[in-house]
Amino acid sequence: MENIKNTRTEHDLLGTRELPADALYGIQTLRGIENFSISKFKLQDYPLFIHGLAYTKLAAAKANNALGLVSDEQLKSIEAACKDILDGKYHDQFQVDMIQGGAGTSTNMNANEVIANIALLHLGKKAGEYEFCSPHDTINRSQSTNDAYPTAIHMGLYASHLKFLPHLEALIEALQKKGDEFAHIIKMGRTQLEDAVPMTLGQTFYGFASILRNEIKHLNEAAADFLVVNMGSTAIGTGICSEPGYAEKTIEALKEITGWEVSLADDWVGATSDTSCMVGYMSALKRVAVKINKICNDLRLLASGPRCGFGEINLPARQPGSSIMPGKVNPVIPEVMSQIAFKVMGNELCVTMAGEASQMELNAMEPIMAQCCFESIDLLINGFDTLRTLCIDGITANEEACRNEVKRSIGVVTALNPYIGYDHSTYIAKKAMETGRSVYDLVLEEGILTQEDLDTILDPKNMIKPVKLDIKARK
Repeated sequence: MENIKNTRTEHDLLGTRELPADALYGIQTLRGIENFSISKFKLQDYPLFIHGLAYTKLAAAKANNALGLVSDEQLKSIEAACKDILDGKYHDQFQVDMIQGGAGTSTNMNANEVIANIALLHLGKKAGEYEFCSPHDTINRSQSTNDAYPTAIHMGLYASHLKFLPHLEALIEALQKKGDEFAHIIKMGRTQLEDAVPMTLGQTFYGFASILRNEIKHLNEAAADFLVVNMGSTAIGTGICSEPGYAEKTIEALKEITGWEVSLADDWVGATSDTSCMVGYMSALKRVAVKINKICNDLRLLASGPRCGFGEINLPARQPGSSIMPGKVNPVIPEVMSQIAFKVMGNELCVTMAGEASQMELNAMEPIMAQCCFESIDLLINGFDTLRTLCIDGITANEEACRNEVKRSIGVVTALNPYIGYDHSTYIAKKAMETGRSVYDLVLEEGILTQEDLDTILDPKNMIKPVKLDIKARK
């Protein structure tokens, strides 16, 4: 029987290794896999990062071809390889851990080797026949990890940002619709968890929608920084090993490939060690996380009870809430969204610390920064969709409970303050607390206002917006 060899041999600086014959990654990817068995976060789990690598390598190949450094035949095969990757093929070959030493070299080489080997297949060659298309001399031509890797991160994160926005906007729209649905329901507002003044339940949900909507501007501004790249700066920002005009040609190719307004950094040395775009974007995500956690806290409070809490709204029941307490249903969807928010806040701190760790002409901590950014976006997308479809869309109001709270609240005395004065208001509030009687009854009993004037002041539509009423106290 013929002995068919199912491995191939590759070599690098440290020696030779055997790889599966059909593997599309090479020896340096293999070393990266072996050295960095750190987390469950693999490059193959972040398809838009892989797309960013494909954009970057294809743009470099186009620039090198224009300069006569990559042949037309090689460029055609590289284009076909990158198209395959952008179509979702071969992502399983991107196997290195996202968290790695080497400032991203393992990721860069994983991309170089996979693209080279796919290109070889398109050339009718076998994987590993690098004399026809080399990971180093063809795919990585005129590049260093130190410009190709951050450029790919930028492209991948900008694509992730564009993917993220519709999910945030859909959540905002769902909150806005609940605001419309509940616009007629009067309730008590609260400050410091104490009764404050009346408002509508709709205003509560409009408020939720608005604080998230305000973040879209900040996110877009932060994401715009991803479109400024250091491609062409190579190792430390001097452009060594590249030819004049290469950087500009690569940027033009990136713009053509992505359709985005990609531009070249003004100072390459500064840009090569600067990771502040990731720091800035994670800060914008943290702002969103802080606000979504506030919303989830409020949802849990508003739905608390159902009989011994606020009980103003009902969250959809998603699962039994206790293994020992029959009938208990917990607010599990807001709870999981809050945990996602905490994770994003923690990732932001990690990115900040890694960004601060830059030394000399490079920040070697970029891998963990990239992982935190990509992970945070994915978590928020999943969280927003879960919160919207399994919670927000199904919220109902306990309208009668909301109305009764307003009637028996001492806080409504604040609405009387402009008409009866602070001293009268304080007196009524104190007496209401001491006797348990309503503010309404005490004002009439004391003869401070007529019933007609009191009813006008306490009309819900007059308590939820600025109004001017021609009413004066009788005494």
